[in-house]
Amino acid sequence: MKNCIFCKIINREIPSNIVYEDEKVIAFNDINPAAPIHILVIPKKHIETLLDISEEDSSLIAYIYQIINKIAEEKGFDKKGFRVITNCGEDSGQEVKHIHFHVLAGKKLGDKIVG
Repeated sequence: MKNCIFCKIINREIPSNIVYEDEKVIAFNDINPAAPIHILVIPKKHIETLLDISEEDSSLIAYIYQIINKIAEEKGFDKKGFRVITNCGEDSGQEVKHIHFHVLAGKKLGDKIVG
């Protein structure tokens, strides 16, 4: 999708602070962090919401979680823990119509759900 901000980041039309990238996934620091560590992990394939995941996309979603674990280990927050949030649709607060996973860490997060 040409106007999607995340697609523009993937295509290097908008700069970002990339922490991980491969042929399937890109991860970068959120510009408005909700925790000391707030990384967005997104597939390079444009998928609007969780509701748009096809059967063929299921392996991509599993792969994203493997990459989240890899990032947590590399950044050193795997031992203390982290939260992964994916919003789906308007009422959830999904602002960008490209599926993305918020990875929050770096402090005790408490009961409030953010993302």
